[in-house]
Amino acid sequence: MTYQVLARKWRPRSFGDMVGQTHVLTALANALDSERLHHAYLFTGTRGVGKTTLARILAKCLNCEKGVSATPCGECSACIAIDEGRFVDLIEVDAASRARVEETRDLMDNVQYAPSSGRFKVYLIDEVHMFSNHSFNALLKTLEEPPPHVKFLLATTEPKKLPVTILSRCLQFNLKHLTTEQIGEELAKILEKEQVTTDEASVKLIAAAANGSMRDALSLLDQAISYGNGELREAQVREMLGTIDSTQIMGFLDDLINGDADALMQRVDAMAEHNPDYDAVLAELLAKLHDMAVAQAVGEADNIIDAGLIALAERAQREDVQLYYQIGLNGRRDLALAPDPRMGFEMTLIRMLAFRPAELPEPAASPPPARTGKAATGRQSAPAAPAQAEPRAAGEETLQAGAPVRLESGPGDDWQQIIDSMGLTGLMREIAGHCVLKEHDENRMHLVLAPDKEHLLNGSQKEKLQGAVRRYFGDQVRLVVSVEEPEQETPAQRRSREEEERLAAAKETLENDPNVKEMIDTFDATLDKDSVQVRS
Repeated sequence: MTYQVLARKWRPRSFGDMVGQTHVLTALANALDSERLHHAYLFTGTRGVGKTTLARILAKCLNCEKGVSATPCGECSACIAIDEGRFVDLIEVDAASRARVEETRDLMDNVQYAPSSGRFKVYLIDEVHMFSNHSFNALLKTLEEPPPHVKFLLATTEPKKLPVTILSRCLQFNLKHLTTEQIGEELAKILEKEQVTTDEASVKLIAAAANGSMRDALSLLDQAISYGNGELREAQVREMLGTIDSTQIMGFLDDLINGDADALMQRVDAMAEHNPDYDAVLAELLAKLHDMAVAQAVGEADNIIDAGLIALAERAQREDVQLYYQIGLNGRRDLALAPDPRMGFEMTLIRMLAFRPAELPEPAASPPPARTGKAATGRQSAPAAPAQAEPRAAGEETLQAGAPVRLESGPGDDWQQIIDSMGLTGLMREIAGHCVLKEHDENRMHLVLAPDKEHLLNGSQKEKLQGAVRRYFGDQVRLVVSVEEPEQETPAQRRSREEEERLAAAKETLENDPNVKEMIDTFDATLDKDSVQVRS
């Protein structure tokens, strides 16, 4: 007996057998059961989502000998003939091979004749966008007002290429991309009926490689069963698809988080022995980075069941994960331009390491001098700045090296000097610069933030500022930030005032300069004060 490929053997024969597409099936079933039938239907969607299959099922529903309904019997001569592709009143046309206008005219000349054995004469035109403009014009009038015994079922992957005049005469149904889960569930049912030994990982790999197409999934399944000599095993399926073990992807991520370039290159060497598809490897790496970003944003999401991936997400910085993802996307785009796919893959990994935010050195082992000054004794000099800058992770952990500076009770120390001493940079320094140190003691530091700068401070930034304060002053210090008008100048306001004062002084100096006065008098010149700038 001739072997029948799985894509044909398990082609759906009723609406109930269809995978997904509930939005289309519901509309068609309601129309059939209430006999509100249109004369022309257009099914659109990417390859392998069921356009032609759905059109054949609809033809069966229209011509079933037991009556028009959404549930054809599948046993009458009309249903069986349609399933076997020999129903005389179902005329299937491949627009790619019959694109000439003469062939379309011949087709339309036969529309007037009644069906031979069925209730309706059904014209199924596949890839209808391949028709020429003249063919569309020949089809136009018949498509608008066909005889009552004729139904047109059109299918295309590119509806944008169809003339608007054709689209306006059809009911259009857009078939969706199938999800990996939908394809996986259907493959599992087919494998059970085919009595093929398999594992869950193999099914997931094939479902993901199908990229939303059920037909592609069944073709890959056929190939995988042959490759595995009647069985499906993860290692064999990965080898066939050119993908690598997920543990290797986790290893890449672990090396990236550790910043270990040597380990990364060694892992690439080991992987290269299996001649992988580097684009597929990058795609899988991006999928893992996406899951890590989701886990960091919303916690342990339902779709992330890998405990190892969640552990990696807890170790990695959010900024790093976002950076790796963006570099990986660009790497996939540039992979075809690289001299060799492996080179392109290695350069992508190297960029991930090269552009990650740099770690600043640990603070000196010797503790900085203790703070002893208070407001009553006047402003004291700031302690020596520790080398540790703003922490890369939000948290409240303390540095292992170096002793924290003791924060004694009383207000008045220069907040700008404290900012410099803590080594704050970037947005953290900007936020701190708009604050005023209202009061502090051994266990508490109270900052006042100007109301017009409240938008700069969110929960994450406050955690980072708290971490910087605790690293510098000790674990016992709690940071309090209130939003109100500060009673004294903030460091930012002081800098702005001092710059304005320097600028005013510079303008006054120019106005009083004898040389400038002489030039103004001699040439009837004007001093452009707006162009005056003070260099730092």
